[in-house]
Amino acid sequence: MSYATQELFDVLGPKGRRKSNIAGFVTITVVALILGFIVVQLYKSGQFAAAKWELFTFPLVQREILETTGSTLRAFATGAILALILGVLLLLGRLSPARWVRTSVTWLTETFRAIPLLVLMMLIYYGLPVLGATFVTPFIAVTVGLAIYNGSVFAEIFRAGLNSLPKGQSEAGAAIGLRKGQVLAVILAPQAIRNMLPAIISQLVVALKDTALGFMVTYPELLYLAKFYGTQMQYGSPIIPAAMVMGSIYVALCLALSYLAVRVQKWSSSSGTPKKVKRND
Repeated sequence: MSYATQELFDVLGPKGRRKSNIAGFVTITVVALILGFIVVQLYKSGQFAAAKWELFTFPLVQREILETTGSTLRAFATGAILALILGVLLLLGRLSPARWVRTSVTWLTETFRAIPLLVLMMLIYYGLPVLGATFVTPFIAVTVGLAIYNGSVFAEIFRAGLNSLPKGQSEAGAAIGLRKGQVLAVILAPQAIRNMLPAIISQLVVALKDTALGFMVTYPELLYLAKFYGTQMQYGSPIIPAAMVMGSIYVALCLALSYLAVRVQKWSSSSGTPKKVKRND
């Protein structure tokens, strides 16, 4: 039996394709002109002068940039893992049969999502020590802030992924005698994770970029290092070159994470596709 493929939009005709191509060409041209204008202005202001880039040719500076990149990745990895764990815990609370648990977790999740991440980090770093939590470090402030904010977002992503599945899935599991937890773990979660993967990866990319907020709590990440290098007067205060270098590293890290996400998504899709069995006639 063959099924017709559903299209999300009508196939464009000759006139529609011509308009689409013109619109694409105009968009690319406008973007290229804007980028060209920026590059020309940077050149006129001397931002490409060798003196402003000399700082980044020193091995000690290059080593420090690598170490700071490692610090950024360490904060991101720790915060992301904690956020995923917190997201699962909040999801389980939202699915609890007890109404008071569901209500409490719902308010907690919405509160975490409403507080800006920068405010969370500053509350943790500057507020908790006032209450006697002297163990708080910049690393803890960054990772816990990332975990709390992104964990609440992950909880909503997970809930939306489960709700997108047909109700017949859970009803079928209950009909064969599975408990609610077994239905969630065995039937719903594997399907939902595959559907949620693009949203999860997108949020992880956001979390990676949000590590730049750590400079406000003196965490040695890439933006903090860019600000430090940009104030070196003996090299002409190379704030623009420093921002370009650190920004390029952020772009490379996000592209690498996106590429990994695409590979994981293709692997999960192929692993879930039933394999054809050869028939020996």
